[in-house]
Amino acid sequence: MPDYGISPATDGLLPWAWAVERLERAHNYWVATTGPDGAPHLAAVWGLWRDGAFAFSTGGSSRKARNLAADPRCAVTPEHAGESVVVEGTAWRVTDPAALATLLAAYRDKYSSGFPDPLEHPVFAVRPRVAFAVVEGEPMFSQSATRWVFETP
Repeated sequence: MPDYGISPATDGLLPWAWAVERLERAHNYWVATTGPDGAPHLAAVWGLWRDGAFAFSTGGSSRKARNLAADPRCAVTPEHAGESVVVEGTAWRVTDPAALATLLAAYRDKYSSGFPDPLEHPVFAVRPRVAFAVVEGEPMFSQSATRWVFETP
């Protein structure tokens, strides 16, 4: 993070488990996509962090679904920006019935309701390519800003 006074030392960097905890416990998330004309789109969603990916459902004709069909690159971040985690990755549509059943059960456990029919309301998953985390406030801000890079599957 140039120009922010971030320490170049590796002492104090946040472990990936710290980020996963925030991704798992959040109730609301933001998903950022890009439209065919290059316009950004940001929308709040419910979702799950499971098995190293973020999964969420959306309307089949929603702007998110149309944007992801044209360009699957996106960013996801959970609520609570004071301990921010931003995941950048590529979304894919989950169609495997067993995977959908597992996600639906976890979604019901978390939200006390299921997501709509995945045939009309696609379920997407996003695996990280890169992720960033920053804790607001000193001394954490300048000592713990962390970036993770993941191998692409």
